[in-house]
Amino acid sequence: MLRRMNEALPGLVATIIGYGLVLQFAGMWFVDDKLSYSIGLWYGIAIAAGLAVNIAAVLWDAVSMGESKNANRRIIAKSVLRYVVVAVLLIILGYFKFGNLFAAFLGILGLKISAYLSPVIGSLAGRLSGRGDAASNEE
Repeated sequence: MLRRMNEALPGLVATIIGYGLVLQFAGMWFVDDKLSYSIGLWYGIAIAAGLAVNIAAVLWDAVSMGESKNANRRIIAKSVLRYVVVAVLLIILGYFKFGNLFAAFLGILGLKISAYLSPVIGSLAGRLSGRGDAASNEE
């Protein structure tokens, strides 16, 4: 289903989850309240994955709407709504002290980190599988 919206989306979500696993195992050494850290981190990872899917859906809408009158307004409204939802979810997490707010923020940063790492990981996976693209074979 994710691949129908955007070809890169499944890899992006997988990289977000991989980033979460790295932070989970690395961060457990440095925190006292491991449960709160884990809850906050995976709360943030879930938000990051949801953001990735939402961004792909907004891009899909932008392409399918073309040059209609309300296309620009609708895309901007969805983007603003996305950030409002993230702010509300972080406020809820902080207010109820359900998990570590800093770990949740690190989890949300997984979207950015994964966006930068996805091409590198895809290239490495292609080279390891022997697939390689034309550009890497010419070097």
